[in-house]
Amino acid sequence: MKIKIKVNDKVISEEIASDLLLIDFLRQHGCYSVKRGCETSNCGLCTVWLDQKPVLSCSLLCAKCDGHEVTTLEGLKEEASAFAHYMANEGAEQCGFCSPGLIMNVLAMEKELEAPGEDEIKAYLAGNLCRCTGYMGQMRAITKYLNRKKEGTHETDQ
Repeated sequence: MKIKIKVNDKVISEEIASDLLLIDFLRQHGCYSVKRGCETSNCGLCTVWLDQKPVLSCSLLCAKCDGHEVTTLEGLKEEASAFAHYMANEGAEQCGFCSPGLIMNVLAMEKELEAPGEDEIKAYLAGNLCRCTGYMGQMRAITKYLNRKKEGTHETDQ
């Protein structure tokens, strides 16, 4: 089947197998930030944005994305870099395998929720698993990142 998908502002039009998963399509096109973890939609490693909303690419058929826009971490380098400074400053970056999915969700949460509290943050990120951290450093980084505009701080101030 022929599809046309906008990936990180680049239109890709090609023939695909009807059972091709979005994660495989994206990796075939150089989006290596999209990781394969559990393959059961439980870990969040494969999170991308479909029309600006987070989705799990390991459980989404590529055909369903025909005519839509997909954004991966490669398409959000500037925003991701800003958040990465907060992660590093809080000691929340360990192996980094889960980071792309987490970052995609944090950036989506920033756009979607206004001044979320700790419970809202935890609920929003409930599907992101990390085996290296105890999540406390991540929570500190996320909270500081989301509050940076309100407090007038920037990643270079940290």
